[in-house]
Amino acid sequence: MPIKKFQHVSYLWDEQKAAELAGDEVALLVYRSNLLGADLRLTNYGGGNTSCKALAKDPLTSKEVEVMWVKGSGGDLGTMKRDGLAALYVERLRSLKNVYRGLDHEDEMVELFNHCIYDLASKAPSIDTPLHAFLPFKHIDHLHPDAAIAIAAAKDGEHITRELFGGKIGWIGWQRPGYDLGLQLLECLEENAKKGVALRGIMLGSHGLFTWGDTAYESYLNTLEVIEMCAEFLENNLGTTRSVFGGAKIQLPESFELSGSSSQAQKQAAALAPILRGFCSSQTRMVGHFSDDERVLQFINSNDLERLAPLGTSCPDHFLRTKISPLVLELKPDEDLSDVAKIKEKLTPAFETYRQMYADYYQACKRPNSPAMRDPNPVVILWPGVGMFAFAKDKQTARVAAEFYTNAINVMRGAEAVSEYNALPRQEAFDIEYWLLEEAKLKRMPNPKPLSGRVALVTGSAGGIGKAIARKFAEEGACVVLNDLNPERLEEAKSEFLNDFSKDAVSAISLDVTDAQSVAAAFEWACLAFGGVDIVVNNAGISISQPIAEHSEENWDKLYHILVKGQFLVSQAGVNVMRKQGFGGDIVNIVSKNAVVAGPNNSGYGSAKAAQAHLTRLLAAELGPDHIRVNTVNPDAVIAGSNIWSGGWAEGRAKAYGIRVEELPAYYAKRTLLNEIILPEDIANACFAFVGGLLNKSTGNALNVDGGVAMGFLR
Repeated sequence: MPIKKFQHVSYLWDEQKAAELAGDEVALLVYRSNLLGADLRLTNYGGGNTSCKALAKDPLTSKEVEVMWVKGSGGDLGTMKRDGLAALYVERLRSLKNVYRGLDHEDEMVELFNHCIYDLASKAPSIDTPLHAFLPFKHIDHLHPDAAIAIAAAKDGEHITRELFGGKIGWIGWQRPGYDLGLQLLECLEENAKKGVALRGIMLGSHGLFTWGDTAYESYLNTLEVIEMCAEFLENNLGTTRSVFGGAKIQLPESFELSGSSSQAQKQAAALAPILRGFCSSQTRMVGHFSDDERVLQFINSNDLERLAPLGTSCPDHFLRTKISPLVLELKPDEDLSDVAKIKEKLTPAFETYRQMYADYYQACKRPNSPAMRDPNPVVILWPGVGMFAFAKDKQTARVAAEFYTNAINVMRGAEAVSEYNALPRQEAFDIEYWLLEEAKLKRMPNPKPLSGRVALVTGSAGGIGKAIARKFAEEGACVVLNDLNPERLEEAKSEFLNDFSKDAVSAISLDVTDAQSVAAAFEWACLAFGGVDIVVNNAGISISQPIAEHSEENWDKLYHILVKGQFLVSQAGVNVMRKQGFGGDIVNIVSKNAVVAGPNNSGYGSAKAAQAHLTRLLAAELGPDHIRVNTVNPDAVIAGSNIWSGGWAEGRAKAYGIRVEELPAYYAKRTLLNEIILPEDIANACFAFVGGLLNKSTGNALNVDGGVAMGFLR
């Protein structure tokens, strides 16, 4: 098979890999699906579905029957495995038309799919299952490519489709997915066959594309070719009849930088993100995502933004994740954001208007059995000249919403190039958003973890105690910002966390807690990555054990700079973000039993730790009105994985106690009341106790995690 050359889609088929799967149609289906899902120009994350039909032995009769394997509910083509497919008897699926009672009874058909399941261990069938059942082809692809949807969402999309493909691609006007749409697909195919036309696909108005083939490869190639033709047609027309999105409207100041990680645009976005997050979290704590993608900027800086943005999206997959329409901010790109109260006052009417618009939309479109109105806050927020924000219950949902709105921008761009963009009618959009089947799916989702929707910045989190705290928080659902001064350790920790969690749960940046600019950059990074910060753990530290006569001024300054100044700078920056958000937060300071115990040869370290402990109390008293809780965890002798045991600390403590270094772990354990060795995970658990929700009315407290050191008891 010759390698095909495409400009607008990626040809990824590997003949050798496919040959290894020959004879296993289901394996070839999974392979094809993964290739299609790997190219976001073909379909979105979680969007589209694919299928194959093949003969299999009926476990009850041992006779060969036709079975359809189709992507199950909630799956993603790019990452789908065999267990992500639903397997159903084709004959049973088709026979359901004998009991089908029409459009008003679509939802009851989903329950009946369960009577058609061939493999009881397979994934639950999705609402799109009947769309594949009636078409006679062995392999079928249903995708949501931007290029195809741009034509499907154009005012005269049907005419364009017919002319572009010479009648070889059929057309079905917009209709919600369901059993009836499956029957319409078959009818479209058969009506064209009567005219002597063998269709190679069907365009669904405002929705997407169906293509097929008798083998996995034929279906794959047919899909790419059809989408390539759509994309090529749009590309040839862009700019020939009118300027893209009516041309640029926003004229940025010459000094305003758009690109680069420290550009003025990104600094503006980082400064505003916590404020927007506060507004969007009026009902549920949200996590943010920011994009300054070139396609986004072209749209939000254009003359057509004001006309197109209120229309919303067309494809139901886009709409379900982006809400009815975005909120467009009336702020200048170089708006002065230094007066937070003034900015909040300026933004309040915009959010109130949006919430009222959403409530009016719900009231106008709701049906007698509609679920209760959901959160009326916007998901997508556009700031002309700067970029796009998305806010959702977790980072992945926010990121995907931003990606889907970028897809919607691509669709609008293409549709406007060849015709006029048509969004879904409001009632149709509502019926998708408040579909009872979607509501049932939401109710089946697992309960959120204790730290879901929260963002934690833990200083010194590439190893030892800090790494254990960050891991505990991530396990409990938080997004974590890893940081360290050591680039090798930080990269190692980042790789480990990305492998164990995901890119949506982890971000990493170098941080020197003694440098105010470095601290500011870390919080800007967190705000761009996640929309803000809820939890700050001051863990970065250093330990130097010397008698007063031998204690150098340099070491004294180093202790106070890292432990005290570092805690001050990081807390100050964290409070600034938390106050912008307006819903409180947590600061946890990792101090030490040495803050209260006068140990030998420890004047510098012990007094610095005492300063950290008192700074905790001072901040707790000051920040109570902001609902920012400030608490202390006092560890002792945490040796495993800790940086403080390097650089002579272990030797210094062993000398102070008159023992050898290798005897320290047993010495520390033996002197405790519980006779226990303290691990980093023990400190992590204590931090989680403060921030996990059970101690929301506790501030200014200290929790000792030292196995029980009587001298360290607080009085």
